[in-house]
Formats: sequence, structure tokens, C-alpha cells
Amino acid sequence: MDTAPLVIVDAANVVGAVPDGWWRDRRGAAERVRDLLVPYATDGLPGLSDRFPGPLELVLVVEGAARGVESVAGVRVDAAPGSGDDRIVELVAGHPDRRRLVVTADRELRRRVTESGAEVTGPRAVRP
Repeated sequence: MDTAPLVIVDAANVVGAVPDGWWRDRRGAAERVRDLLVPYATDGLPGLSDRFPGPLELVLVVEGAARGVESVAGVRVDAAPGSGDDRIVELVAGHPDRRRLVVTADRELRRRVTESGAEVTGPRAVRP
């Protein structure tokens, strides 16, 4: 069993948290978020390193126009075949014996994943 905490990032929600023109290039915006996550795989999450120290297993869930974003060392990209929220819920449910954190501001998604025992935090945890 893998004991590293599992951190699942809702790419669409985190990308949309900063009005930086992401809507013109959704895939590029998701790639920028992916690249921001890389150091957290070893260092832990800033401000949450007491609860989620490195090493972490980081999964960035993408959907829609962001499908096709490649994984990089430290960050696995999971392209949801349908709803990104549904895929995140599946990932949380698939790892009941691990500590899980979902990064999103989506209230309904937060409710769904906490029902499965995951913790939640907002996009600011990964977007300085």
C-alpha cells in the first residue's frame, strides 16, 4: 500500500480561480497549473505542510479542452472521460486507506468527497 498522501487537484476549478485569460487556452492554462504543482510532490503543500508534507502523490484531473495534457515527473495527469468531478470522486473512493486531499472550491464536489473521508482545501493552496 502506498502511504504517501494523495492530493487530487480539480484542474478546471483551480485554473478558473485566477482571471488570467485561461479561457483563450484551456490546455495551456492546465499545463501551467501542472507545472506549479511539481515542487509540491517532494516539498509538500505550502501552508499545509504540517498536514500534507512531502512526498505527495499529486494527481491533476483535467476535462474538456484540457484533455491531452501530459503527466510530468511528480504530477500524474488524469483525463476524465466525462465529468471531472465524477472522476475526482472515483479517485477518492478508490483509495479509502490513504490520506486524501482534494483541491477545489466547488461546494458540491467538496460535499461529495468529504462523504468519502477526503479532506478539502481551496485553490489558493496550490496557486500562490
